[in-house]
This record gives sequence, structure tokens and C-alpha cells, in this order.
Amino acid sequence: MSDVVEKTLTALPSLLSLDSQPGSAKLSSTSKLGNLIRGITELTSKHEEEKLIQRELVAIKEQVSSPNTTMRQMKELMVRAIYCEMLGYEASFSYIHAIKLAQQGTVLEKRVGYLAVSLFLNESHELLLLLVNTVLKDLQSTNLIEVCMALTVVSQIFPKDMIPAILPLVEEKLNHPKEIIRRKAVLALYKFYLIAPNQVQHIHNKFRKALCDKDPGVMTASLHIYLQMIQENPEGYKDLTPSFVTILKQVVGGKLPMDFNYHSVPAPWLQIQLLRILSLLGKNDQSTSEIMYEVLDESLRRAEMNHNITYAILYECVKCIYTIYPKSDLLEKAAKCIGNFVLSPKINLKYLGLRALTYVVQQDPKLALQHQMTIIECLDHPDLIIKRETLELLFRITNGQNVTVIVEKMLDFLRISKDDHTTIDLVGKVAELAEKYSPNNEWFIETMNTVFSLGGDTMQADITNNFLKLLSEGFDSVEEDRKLRLFAVDSYVSLLRGEPGKLPQRFLQVISWVLGEYSHLKEDLEAATVLGLLAGLLDMRSSSSETKSWVLMAMTKLCEGGADVSAAQEVCEAYGGSMDTVLRQRAQELQHLSQDSELRAKVLPRGASLELVEVDSSLSFLDGFVSEALAAGAAPYKPPHQRQEELARAKAPSLEPYGLSLPISMSSCSIADRQSPTLLSVSSGVSGDSADLSHKGGSTALKLEGVKRVWGRDGYLAQKEAAEEAAQVEVPSPLRSPGRQGQGDGSHSQTPTPTPTPESEQEKQQLASSLFVGLASQSSVCLMGKSDATSQRFRRKDKGRSTPSSNCEQESDSPASPPSTVDHLLCDSLLDADVNSKSMVSSPEETPPLPQGRAANANGTCDPEADLTDIDIKGTPPDLTGESLAAAADPASPEEPDRPKDRRLASHLPAELSGLPHSEITVLCSNQSVDLSACHVQKEDSLEFVVFITNSSDSAIKQTLMRVDSEHLEVSEVCDSPVEEVGGHSVAVFQYSLTVKRPEVHVELSGSFSYRCPAGTPQELRLSHRLPLTSFIRPLAVSTEEYGTMWLAFANDTKQNLTLIQRDGEEALAATLNVLKEKLQLHVVEIIGMEGIVACRLLRDQPCLMHCRVHAGALAVWLRSPVPELPDCLMYHCQRALH
Repeated sequence: MSDVVEKTLTALPSLLSLDSQPGSAKLSSTSKLGNLIRGITELTSKHEEEKLIQRELVAIKEQVSSPNTTMRQMKELMVRAIYCEMLGYEASFSYIHAIKLAQQGTVLEKRVGYLAVSLFLNESHELLLLLVNTVLKDLQSTNLIEVCMALTVVSQIFPKDMIPAILPLVEEKLNHPKEIIRRKAVLALYKFYLIAPNQVQHIHNKFRKALCDKDPGVMTASLHIYLQMIQENPEGYKDLTPSFVTILKQVVGGKLPMDFNYHSVPAPWLQIQLLRILSLLGKNDQSTSEIMYEVLDESLRRAEMNHNITYAILYECVKCIYTIYPKSDLLEKAAKCIGNFVLSPKINLKYLGLRALTYVVQQDPKLALQHQMTIIECLDHPDLIIKRETLELLFRITNGQNVTVIVEKMLDFLRISKDDHTTIDLVGKVAELAEKYSPNNEWFIETMNTVFSLGGDTMQADITNNFLKLLSEGFDSVEEDRKLRLFAVDSYVSLLRGEPGKLPQRFLQVISWVLGEYSHLKEDLEAATVLGLLAGLLDMRSSSSETKSWVLMAMTKLCEGGADVSAAQEVCEAYGGSMDTVLRQRAQELQHLSQDSELRAKVLPRGASLELVEVDSSLSFLDGFVSEALAAGAAPYKPPHQRQEELARAKAPSLEPYGLSLPISMSSCSIADRQSPTLLSVSSGVSGDSADLSHKGGSTALKLEGVKRVWGRDGYLAQKEAAEEAAQVEVPSPLRSPGRQGQGDGSHSQTPTPTPTPESEQEKQQLASSLFVGLASQSSVCLMGKSDATSQRFRRKDKGRSTPSSNCEQESDSPASPPSTVDHLLCDSLLDADVNSKSMVSSPEETPPLPQGRAANANGTCDPEADLTDIDIKGTPPDLTGESLAAAADPASPEEPDRPKDRRLASHLPAELSGLPHSEITVLCSNQSVDLSACHVQKEDSLEFVVFITNSSDSAIKQTLMRVDSEHLEVSEVCDSPVEEVGGHSVAVFQYSLTVKRPEVHVELSGSFSYRCPAGTPQELRLSHRLPLTSFIRPLAVSTEEYGTMWLAFANDTKQNLTLIQRDGEEALAATLNVLKEKLQLHVVEIIGMEGIVACRLLRDQPCLMHCRVHAGALAVWLRSPVPELPDCLMYHCQRALH
């Protein structure tokens, strides 16, 4: 027997390898793929791997192209091609062969073909059209395996446009006798609902049939669809609550087969899904919630097992109990469960308890009091994630009495944090707390100084914008405005006299702006002193070009003649010839305005930083001068591309579009050069007229590959890098006011003591009394996220405040929020990305008092009128440079999750828009009974503007009339029947289709909504809304040949040098174009070496082409379009996207 085994093992290698003889059909996947894997693991460098994979791909390509390759061999080749693609090497030649294998092979070969197609192609790939007929044929097959494979592919990748072709066949499979077919059919319909919900609306009743299927797998698959639909419209599925409760009872009771158990827990993921659905259905609904109480109690009781999956079920139970209408018994059990989590010595459970406590603390602040000492200990926990979650909890319980202690704890954590994401998040929270609960001006300025110092240049730009806007707009008290500005000036002058080189660039920009605007308020501070301090910032090597432009602008505001002129003249001489066009422009402005005080007073009047100035980017005011010059015989203007073509014809042919020394046209500077320094994108190292000598030098060009660059325009780079490293190592101490400069700083090192001493226990008790002050008396203290009529110190001026007689009308651009406004952070900060039921706060009069000391708003509802966020925070920032020549720019709004009110309004979107991406729903205007909100929805051929009219009163409003108009847009109303009446506590929707008539950087919509109140008095609300031009940009798919033809036909163009994006493992040009593609919806036609061509269109059908080239460390961009204004506007948004 041993001889037989030995002979068999000896013969296996030859049987498992490909015979070298011609025509042989023997191929073993184990041998070929195994050899490839072993060969890769034995390599020592990436270069060797690339060579090996390229040889493998060449061999695969040769074999798949051979007519003698059988389907069995093709199956093995596809497996090897899949492995090469998994390693990141393109095997596009095999895509078509994968489709052929899925079409022509046997069952096993079709399986590999379908697998390869699902891994190779995406939903928008053009080759997927060749698979449609194959899927149709397999769906009608009598072979269950083929039907399953077809349904699996449909669930993964299938063209959206081809859904109607196969939808009837998939519907039929819902009645198939085999449960696996029904389950896969339900999952396919779930995929259809996600990508095209309108196409499956007619089969919602069949979803209900799937929910009642006798097979638990089919029922479980249907819950995915119901969770999605209930999130969008919970009111439409209230009648299914008993069904979901019954299913959960059966699951908890162990009625499902043992196959669904996980560690003896019956179907845990099914329980979690059902609990999320129940929390959505029971929110704000007492009758629906009462149906759930029994099963929730049972779920809590049965989930008391020591296993991670049961902890997940308990966490979802707690969130569900605190989301639905409250019941005291359940609340007590949920609070006990949270306490067990928080007190657990296991880090994961403690983190889960802190998350749950953060979720429910707004409804039950006393729950935090029960665990205050544990929370104090978590502040010194060695795990940074525990610390961060504890700070999130403290942020939620912040009020006017404990703000100083909590902010100090957050700043302590910031000083030791090395994570940029954590720093950005905490800096935003500290800034918001400082503005909302600041006890005095001195504390506010000191705190913001520390925020700017610790946050550095990684913090969000809107924090800076909001701070400067707060200073410039002022508050209700003129005297308070003056004191705040004076203290800021004193603080910043003191900082500049210290060590400004350690301050971040963004902080220096803030200092420059404040001193330029308000240093004149301090009578004993001479302008020459401030100019000297600002000039010192210009001499620092660490100052960036952007910071220098802020400084020059501040100096322009301060020059008043006399000695100031001589100081300004020195600066102008130093920067008048700068290679940076922005600095050169600022130096010229400083030179001219410092010598002409009258002109300076007109251009830069004091106190006019908030005045909006319209900028004529087309320079139409020069039309008369141009006409006269042409009549006198002057030569007409020639665009740069025309001059370049003429020069190219006169000289030898040139293939370098940026090689000629042409100045940047005025059109290219008309927008960017008028913006604040934060939006400047002209590279300081490259000017628009620089020639690329490296491409023209031939063999005589100096080769610098591999040579370290140590000299630059700012001097010796090695010294600069060393200085930057030293600045990073030495973190500046907390910045204090001038009166506190001499006081020493306490140590902020966090070294937990292993054995608590009586002294440390006493300190913790004192800290707890400071942190949790005010939580016991909920009626008198408002927490962060609740409406607060009195505690906010810095209340913006109400520019649109109406009189009592006309309180129904309110301008939409008013930055003031009503006294009952709910802080937007609670609605926007989600504790769990997977759970869409958020904890909100209702007004006390909406819910009756609850026992056990519960808050009156314990059901977690959010009052419709209290959901408005502070429009001023989200609105347009001030003109941060103070330059009256430029319009203020919008801050980049941080991405934030949908709020519950957003989801409620989104459920009212028209059916044809419900599956399309839409913007955040923002409030346009409101009064005591009516709220106007809006969002825009992107369609392929238009932009849909949707206005939601929310009537929060008990009575209907009649004779409604909505008017929307725009100077730059073509507005057409999409309406089946006019809305003439809006019932009480209901929502009406107006839809408008928008296309661009004349491009602008931002386009304005204005209008009004008029109606008649129940009392008979007519009312009117005025609204305005601003949209970026990028909302109207769509990709333009053209070939390289079509691109070339269009390029020669377009006459309007602009050029600019933009910043290159650097990413690890990706070429700079490809990374930059990918950013533009993602943010602006551009289509990258082709990338050839160091050049790329991009195309897009402006709705409707107004094309714009982009040619870009990497040149001297920057991206030289050339835009062309038949629309005169479009290149300039698109160039502006390209700068913003890459900034």
C-alpha cells in the first residue's frame, strides 16, 4: 500500500500543472495560482512584484485571447486575473471574457464568471449592459443555482436604467417555493429601493407579504427595507407596530430555529434591527409606545448575559426606551443597565455606558449625578477613547454655572492630544461653549486665544469666521461691544510683544484683522506702535504668504499719514516687486491708500466691515472707455489663447500651452483677487507668466533628480524646517490677558495616582461639585442643547427684528435666533451613526410631568419651532479682510448628520425626488405659526428647489401664494395643482426647477410667501437663499477627440496656477483631479503624463473644458467655455476645492 501512495504523490505535481505540450488542456488552479502566490510572498521589493505581476498578466492575456482556450481553462484564468486585480493591478482585458464566461459556461463556470464580473465592474460600467440578457435568461431558468447567481449579481451590481427590464421577474421570485430564492429576491428589491425607490413603490404590499413569510430568513431580509422606509416616513407604517412587536416576542422567546442563535442568544442582529424600528415608530406616540412596553421589558430581562452581543442588545434597548414615550418602570431599569455599564471594570463596557449616558443625559440629567464620581475618574483614565467620550458627556451637561470647569478640562485634553480629528472636534466644541456660556469678556477672549493656539491651522475655518463675525456684528449692548473689542486689542498687542513666532498662522491672521479694525478704539495706543508690531510679522520667516496678505491689509487700514506713510513706504518697497501677485497687489494698495486719506476713507471706512459690496467681475464700468478707444483706432482686445496661437504660427510649432510668457488675464483675476486672503490660491512659487525652461533645454538642461532641495525663495529651507519642528515641540502655554501675564501656569499633566489619598478624594469631590452644578434643578438651569432664554451671554443683534404689529414678517437673512431656539449641536451630534432616532428635547409644556424626578421632556421629542439652529453661525461670515472691494465668502460648512426634523421634512419630498441626493434642509424664515425651510435636489438635467411650508398652529392658513424669482436663474414651478391652503400641523411643498441664465460664483434666489391667518389678517414672509454655482455643474462625458474639437471652438478662457494635492501612494496630478472630480462633479477625460484634460457642463448644456499641467510644483490650469463668465466662476470654485 505504501508503494501505491508514494506513486500517487509522485504523480500529483504533473497532474496539477499545465502540460507544456501544445494543445494540452490540463490546467490546475491550485498549481498556477499557488505558484503565483508563493512567488509573490518570496519577493523582497515592490518592483519585483510589479515585474512578476506584469509577466503573469501578459501570460493570462495571451491565453484568454487564444481560440483554443476552453471554458474550464478560462475559469482558472479568471481566478488568477481576480487575484491580480485584488493586488491593485489592472486586468481590464479580462472584463469582457468574464462576461462571456458568465454567459456561456456551465454552472460552475458561470459562478466564477459572475464572481469576476461583480469584482471587476461597478454599477456605472458600460460593459454591464452586455450582462442584462444573461441575467434575464438565468432568472427564467429552472436551475435554482442559476437563479440564485442572477439574483446575487442583481443585488450587488446592476445598472439603474435596466431595473425595469428585470423587475417583473424579481417580483415573481417573491412567490417562489424555495425560501433561498425568496430571500435573495427581497434583498434584490432592497437594492432597487436604495438606488431607485420610485421604481418599487408599487410593490410595497409585497414587502408586507415578505414580512409575514413563514421562513425567518425571508422575514429578516424584509426588515432592511422597512427600516429604510420607516426612517423616511414613520407615520405610514404605524399599523405594522403590532407585527414587529409580535416578531420580537417570538425571537426573544426562542421560537426561531437554532441556526439563528449566536452564543446561545436568539437572533441577536434581528433583535437589534427590530429595536431600531420600534424606536422610530414609538417616538412622540404614546399609544404606539404602550404596545412595546411589555416586549422591551422582556428584552431587557433576557439579555442579562455576560457576552458582547447581549451588551449590544441592552444598548439598543436603552436607546429605544429613552426614545419612545416614557414609562417610569422601564426608565428605572434602563438607568440601572446604564449604571452597570459605567461601573464595569471592562473598558469596552465602560465606553458603552458613557455613550448611552451621553445619549440620555438630556432627558434625565440626574442620571449623571448618580455616577459623577465614576465620570470624574474617567477623566483621568489611561484610555484616550474613554477620556474623549467623557468629555463628550460633559459637553452635553454644560450650563452657565459649570462652563469654566468643563472648558478647562477640554483644553487640558487638547494639550496632550496628538490626533488631528480629536483636536478639530474639541476645538469646535470649546468655541461653541465659550460663545454660548461665557461668564465675561476676559474669559471669552482668553479661551478663544487658547483655542486658536492649540487648534493651530487644522481647525475649521468657520470657527475663525464666527469669532470675527461676533466681534464685528456686536451684541445688544453697545458698551459691551466696545469693552469686548478693547480687551481683544489689549490681549493681541500683548501677544505680539511677546513671542509671535510660536503662534499658528490662522491665529496671526485673526490678530491682524482685529488690530486693523479696532486698534483705533484704544486711545493711548498709537497707530505707529501697531504698525511696528504688524511689520514684525512680515519679517518672520515662518509667516506664510496668506498671513502676510492679512497683515498688509491691516496696515492699509491703519495708515493715517505722517510717520505712518514712511513706514508703509518701506513695506511697499519690500513687497512691491514680490513674485506673489497677491502680496504685490496688497503692497500697491497700501502705497496708494496711505498717501490719499480721502480715498482710504471711502474705500476702507471704519465700522463698515459688515457692509456687502457688489463686485462687477466683468468690469462693465469700463465699457464706455473701451468704446471710445476703439472709435479712436485702438486695436481690439485679443484673448490670451488667440495671441498665443498667433505667436505659435509666427514661430516654430509649440506643444506646450503654458510655455509662452503671457500675463494672466484680468478675467482670471476678477474673482479670486478680490476675495479675502483665506481664499487666495495663486501659488507664491509660480506666477502666471512663468516659462517652463526644463522642457525647452534639451540635453543642456540641469538635471536635479535625487538632489535635496535646500534653498528656496524664502531662504535656506533646512533652517526653516528646523524652526517649524521646534515650534511644534514647544506648545505655547495658555494665553492670558495683559493683567495676568505674570501669573504662572499650573501643571496640566495627567498622571493618575495608583492609590487614592484622602486629599485626592477631596479634590475629586470638589471637582464633581463644580462639574455637575445645576443638574439637580433642571427648571432653572439649561443644559447644552436645550432652549435657553437667559443664559447665553453673547446674543447677536437682531437685524430683522419686527415690530409687535407685524410680527408675522421676518427677513430671512436675519442672523438672530428666537429666545427659544434649540442649540443646533444636540440635533446634529449623533452618538451612533447606525441609529437614526436621535435624542431631542421638547418644550416643557408639551409633555406632562413624570414621576421619579424625570424631566418633562423625557420622551426625547423636538419641538418644531425649537429645532431652528442659530442662522448666524451657519450664515455668511463677515468680510474677514475688511476689504470693501471684495464680497464676503461663505464658510465651508462642516459635514453634519441629518437632524430628525430634516428627516421629517425630507419624507415630504415629491415622489420623483425622494431617491435623489438632496442638500441639508435649512430654515429660510419663520414666525410664530409658519416655518419656511428649503433644500435643493440634484437631477441630471436640472436643480430642483423645494420649499417646505410648515404650519405649526392648530388652524389652517388659506390663500397661500409663493413667489420665487432670481436675476441669474431661470425659475419654473413644478406643480400639479396649486396649494391654496395648509392645514394645522401639516406641511405643504412647493417645487421649482432651476437652470442658470448667467453664471455667477453664487446665485441668489429671492421671494415671498403670503397667506391669510385664521383671524383674517394677511401676512407675508420674505425669503432669500443663496446657491453655489457648483450645484449646477454636471460631468460632461466626451472622448479625447471630441474634447480637441470643442477646445478650438471656444473663445472665452482664463488661466490660473492652483495648489497641488499631495497624497501618499498617488500621483499629485491624479490626486488633485480626483479632488476636483469629487467636489465639483467634473469628468476626467484623460491623464497623459504630467497633463490632464477635464470636461463639465453647466445646466443646461453650457460646456466648460479644463486643461491642466503640473508646472514648477503647482497646477497650471487653463479653462475654456463658450459662456464668457463661466471660466472665471469655475476657477473660483476650483480654488475653494483645493484650498
